[in-house]
Amino acid sequence: MKRQNIKKVMILGSGPIVIGQAAEFDFSGSQACKSLKEEGVYTILVNSNPATIQTDTNIADKVYLEPLNPKVLEKIIQKEKPDAILPTMGGQTGLNLAIELSKRGILEKYNIELLGSTEEVIETSEDRDLFNKAMEEINQPIAKSAAVNSVEDAIEATKELGYPVIVRPAFTLGGTGGGVANNEEELVEITEKGLAYSMIHQVLIDQSLLGWREFEYEVMRDKNDTCIVVCNMENIDPMGIHTGESIVTAPSQTLSDDLHQLLRDSALQIIRHLKIEGGCNVQFSVNPEGTEYVVIEVNPRVSRSSALASKATGYPIAKIAAKIALGMTLDEILNDVTKETPASFEPTLDYVVVKIPRWPFDKFRTVDKRLGTAMKSTGEIMAIGRTFQEALQKAIRSLDIGRYGIIGDGKEKEHSNDEINEILKNATDERIFIIAEALDKGWSIREVCELTGIDEFFIKEINKIIETKKELEVLGKII
Repeated sequence: MKRQNIKKVMILGSGPIVIGQAAEFDFSGSQACKSLKEEGVYTILVNSNPATIQTDTNIADKVYLEPLNPKVLEKIIQKEKPDAILPTMGGQTGLNLAIELSKRGILEKYNIELLGSTEEVIETSEDRDLFNKAMEEINQPIAKSAAVNSVEDAIEATKELGYPVIVRPAFTLGGTGGGVANNEEELVEITEKGLAYSMIHQVLIDQSLLGWREFEYEVMRDKNDTCIVVCNMENIDPMGIHTGESIVTAPSQTLSDDLHQLLRDSALQIIRHLKIEGGCNVQFSVNPEGTEYVVIEVNPRVSRSSALASKATGYPIAKIAAKIALGMTLDEILNDVTKETPASFEPTLDYVVVKIPRWPFDKFRTVDKRLGTAMKSTGEIMAIGRTFQEALQKAIRSLDIGRYGIIGDGKEKEHSNDEINEILKNATDERIFIIAEALDKGWSIREVCELTGIDEFFIKEINKIIETKKELEVLGKII
């Protein structure tokens, strides 16, 4: 049942829309406000960005367009006297602010609690050292790594791990400040930047998992420990390219049932161990040569993947997570789509969803277009089809870049074999088109797989589109 002592809730926004952080947090914040108001809760929204839906005056009961910092938030708390704060709808900004308010004693001073994810949950998920220890407690495999607070410690840690290594700052979003270091010079440069970006001045030096497959599971849990998997997703690009930079499919296309069940059970075990109430995103990396996997990270909040999972399945993650934060359970919440079944029923997909990021390279033409562990995209599109091929072609058209498909629309650019080879090895925003061009020019599926690290299933699916294009050319249907 809903908690009766929560009458006023402050919802934290994510601030301005920046590269690496698109509008998915506006979507979740808006959904949360509506969800709480449905339950008779007075909502107070704080965000510094007026160009959002959530800052419309009819979304929340009270809207504050103010800078997102602890000093301003304390003044609003003094005035509004909320019973609780919901930080999980504001991305990394919301979580970081929640920790700051806790450390400064503001939450204790005004007797305010955090809903959804407590201070302990946030710190365990975001502090790389604490997270690794939590995974070890439940025997979940993690990559060999070392949490460091200085460049000197990073150099020392890399002596044991060996190059290349992945540098990941704690408490940042979209891979900000991180990267892949292939030598000491790159390690020093990336670590210095990562330490500066990290709220707790900490980075994790990870063993390289470059080339491994990447999968995500969107999970929900309530106070009664009822857990469900809302959606599982697969990155087409292998590890080394941030999930926000990768083309993603839902549900996963290449997982065997045994491995899917293994990752599913792992995701449920993790959310239970961390005691997260609401939505949670768990990311895995799987060795393409077998069934070995490691847990990459856990986001104890809604994320860009949550927005994708919500739209792909019709399951309103942010809305339900907000109700769970009030103390409601999944079996008490009605599914918006069916209007009959409770939210404790797992969604099923009999179609394929494809997400493609949208990069601003048409506006920022001097920017390095190579994709990596830090996000450069500013948005994304989603398409639905009965097959991967159909969904992919619809997604390309939805990008609004003047293309009607990956090939055969008369707008292809011609590249030399050397240029094709370079882009296949070092991904840019054009790689999906380069893959199609390579296959069309007679490059083998194996060659493309080896250069890109992309699973053979996806390359074969793209090749079917190329074969159809060639059949149409013979029939004179393509000019």
